[in-house]
Amino acid sequence: MHYTGGVDSLATAVADDLGIPVIARRRVSGGDVAESYRLELADGRSVFAKTHRNPPPGFFTTEASGLAWIAEESTVRVPRVLSVADSGPARLVMEWIAEGRAPSDEAEFGRRLAALHRLGAPSFGREDRRTTGSRALPNDPCATWVEFYSTCRLGPLRRLAHDELALPDRALSKLDAVIEHLAQLGGEPEPPARLHGDLWAGNRLVDVAGRSWLIDPAAHGGHREFDLAMMRLFGGFGDQSFTAYQELFPLADGWQARVPLHQLAPLLVHAIKFGGGYVAAAERALDALTP
Repeated sequence: MHYTGGVDSLATAVADDLGIPVIARRRVSGGDVAESYRLELADGRSVFAKTHRNPPPGFFTTEASGLAWIAEESTVRVPRVLSVADSGPARLVMEWIAEGRAPSDEAEFGRRLAALHRLGAPSFGREDRRTTGSRALPNDPCATWVEFYSTCRLGPLRRLAHDELALPDRALSKLDAVIEHLAQLGGEPEPPARLHGDLWAGNRLVDVAGRSWLIDPAAHGGHREFDLAMMRLFGGFGDQSFTAYQELFPLADGWQARVPLHQLAPLLVHAIKFGGGYVAAAERALDALTP
């Protein structure tokens, strides 16, 4: 197999980071912007490494800090970060999680997610103000969820959708109405929860023992219904995970009606990036939230 100079540079950097030679490497799937590899080390271990040819500022160190934040108190499993750098080449190196075919323990995952959310956050957003996601959405600290979801999610996405002609005028007008009435649509105020922030099934690994691990976070303090709505958006999580979550950390009354509200931000991101059916899905969410 032929390896490009970029892969050789990554392998050299990882060997220097870990103090162990890399003896083999193989490209693996994962992520839509980074290049991911399984690296075999001379001591018999495998590690997961990904790199980016032109990363935004703080790209991998932001991800690493999000993983560390999620891993606090050992509520949710995340791969251990072995090294990280934003240049020379940019890279994130983590322990290798062997995926298996054992059924996932959905109830355990639901309980662990509830425990993660209960850890809370200092504010909505991030104290370091680092952006997250492919559209570099802001995470300025906010005192309330209404302020955060308006100024750091729906407002910036509304501007992008307008500038890139991603949504028709009718949908933009409905989005304006949602932003204006967030205080009424969002239900009773809750304190900020500690969120994964991009919790779709592709960001959960299930190992050979059926245990769940989370990867690729867009971690921030937010409304806990956001993670749960994201889980429902694309499927891949069993009913037992939601039942176990609800038993440990019940959602406020009316949460079902708020699912489209919390799915709106990721739907807008996908509509802007990919168009097609995501535009219609975003319009359906807007129709559910506005007269």
